[in-house]
Amino acid sequence: MCYFCGYYSNLGGYTLKVTFLGTGTSQGVPIIACSCPVCQSDDLHDKRLRSSVLVEVDGVRILIDAGPDFRQQMLRERVKDLDAILLTHEHKDHVGGLDDVRAFNYVLNRPMDIYALERVLGHLKVEFSYVFSEKPYPGVPQMALHPIGPEPFMVKDVEVTPISVRHFRLPVSAYRIKDFTYITDANYISEEEKQKLSGTRVLVVNALRREDHISHFTLTQALELVDEVKPEVAYLTHISHQMGKYADVQRELPENVCLAYDGLTLRL
Repeated sequence: MCYFCGYYSNLGGYTLKVTFLGTGTSQGVPIIACSCPVCQSDDLHDKRLRSSVLVEVDGVRILIDAGPDFRQQMLRERVKDLDAILLTHEHKDHVGGLDDVRAFNYVLNRPMDIYALERVLGHLKVEFSYVFSEKPYPGVPQMALHPIGPEPFMVKDVEVTPISVRHFRLPVSAYRIKDFTYITDANYISEEEKQKLSGTRVLVVNALRREDHISHFTLTQALELVDEVKPEVAYLTHISHQMGKYADVQRELPENVCLAYDGLTLRL
């Protein structure tokens, strides 16, 4: 484990907690029916649910992505309250668990606020058509959809800055909250959008594997972005079984870079 896992910093003026709910790729790790050394590993660091993080700022709880493991992740971390969900894009491994917001609807007695690009919200209306029908079936999830653009927006008193990245040709939303930036499912960021990363102290970026990929940063490309942005600490996420075992890869990384793992918590 690198020195910065469990990273603490005195930012002043606010408190921020980040919990990695899942750090795996679209199939998770282990992959069904795979007998590779990573999928057969006994190290819990090599057990990865689909990628998602919970960000808590001065008591405001913001989830980024709700994939097929959403229910399991909420139960594991004993999450009782959730103020909003930010979606990066519409792929199933990032939205597939949204039906389970029903539990929060019941407990909190309100619809779940969901923020995403207009395109992504349009996809939800198709994927979860039963939620948005004229006469919805009793007990279906309640979702309040909020379209976002390139400008910062507010979740309660917390400012969120969207950062446009590319997942092959698909525009995807990364997010910056205070000095924390989360980038998943990307292999291209324009110079203009990189300016929004300036000064970020904690950077999370996807690193799928070592070999080139059509829509994700490789390990080398992710490390190049870290070197360019120069955060105090960086965490790699959306990791496939092709990356290698956690313990082996971690030993190769610079001192200020860690492979994230499920359940890792940062307090800033």
